[in-house]
Amino acid sequence: MKLTIIGTGYVGLVTGACFSEMGSTVTCVDIDQEKIENLKNGKLPIYEPGLENLVVQNYKEGTLNFSTSLEQTSKNSNIFFIAVGTPPGEDGSADLQYVLQVAKEIGQNINEYSVIVDKSTVPVGTADKVKSTIQSELEKRGANIEFDVVSNPEFLKEGAAINDFLKPDRIIIGADSERAATIMKRLYAPFSRNREKVLLMNVRDAEMTKYAANSMLATKISFMNEISNICEKLGVDVENVRRGIGSDSRIGYSFIYPGCGYGGSCFPKDVKALIKISRDQGFEPELLNAVERRNSLQKQVLSDKIMKRFGRNLSDKIFCMWGLSFKPGTDDIREASSIEILKELIDSGATIKAFDPVAMDQARKEFPEIWFDKEQIIFEENQYKAIENTDALILVTEWKTFRQPDFKLMADTMKELIIFDGRNQYDPEEVSEAGFEYHGIGREKL
Repeated sequence: MKLTIIGTGYVGLVTGACFSEMGSTVTCVDIDQEKIENLKNGKLPIYEPGLENLVVQNYKEGTLNFSTSLEQTSKNSNIFFIAVGTPPGEDGSADLQYVLQVAKEIGQNINEYSVIVDKSTVPVGTADKVKSTIQSELEKRGANIEFDVVSNPEFLKEGAAINDFLKPDRIIIGADSERAATIMKRLYAPFSRNREKVLLMNVRDAEMTKYAANSMLATKISFMNEISNICEKLGVDVENVRRGIGSDSRIGYSFIYPGCGYGGSCFPKDVKALIKISRDQGFEPELLNAVERRNSLQKQVLSDKIMKRFGRNLSDKIFCMWGLSFKPGTDDIREASSIEILKELIDSGATIKAFDPVAMDQARKEFPEIWFDKEQIIFEENQYKAIENTDALILVTEWKTFRQPDFKLMADTMKELIIFDGRNQYDPEEVSEAGFEYHGIGREKL
């Protein structure tokens, strides 16, 4: 099958690479000429394990192509995936300007029956707006061309996106016509050979499913973070509580790890958007409000612990930060807890030596330039270089390389032996035996 995917960000590029891997002929379209040329040369705009190999190999084999011209690619395709950004507005609503601009261009260029697929995370009712926009452009052309708009939300975890796409738990297809549903099922047939994974529903149901899924996962995280704060007040080790409740099959272990808050491009944006959608319908989403509030507060927990230990004037302190990305396996720092922690510490006069296995290049683009100009933050070449002559280690992202550090080497090079463990990666007893003072999330030693 011949597909056009508009947008070469995280969702668009993974979608295009995986469909081409399964035999479809895919053209990814983007208005950014430099990005398209880089992709042709095997240079990706994002880090995602396994993605580079798929892109390079399938481009070489001719099943994956890149272009800046939707007009040109539309001549050879009748399935169009919209995978452009929907950034949050100031009120939390999803900004649909890029989605609707793409819909407008599709309406200006299709010449036969087409299926237009909303792959971007969009509010309930967006498919209606896309349909109206395309129809308006067709009427301007005097063209009588049939088309259907489908919702096909993505459920990709950054750091595991390739496996999630190639071996999905479920494939949600929201379609209001049998014709479009049949085409989509045929497109996804290679991904559900061992069992039927396609869940058919109407378009609005599919749009809502994406928001509900992400909000549910965010709720589990915020709930466990709430419990961790209560545990700390009571002198309870939250890790024992986590294991105790996770062993209940009705709860499970996924997404109940306490930490310093969730981030990324999905959970924060989607929770805010669903709150806005609810309010627009006259319903106040009390639970979602609490989820968002807890997450905001949780991002301050580590900096509060640090200032409680060292005081609010940190002008003579140097801290090491391990991890900058919002989670391991990605270079994405959007809404990362590291950003909020850094702001608090740097504003209080601290100097930060930081290391992240893959996110430092992205962080250098996103962090305030003044931090680097004044050497308030210094990126080091490895984790042990970053730890030298520091007053404490702050673990923010639980990369595998940080899981079993050389505590003896750290003790020999640090000024003060203190660890602030934002992801509860270390055993407090082991850390204490190595001579370190330990501060975790919901497991302070009383």
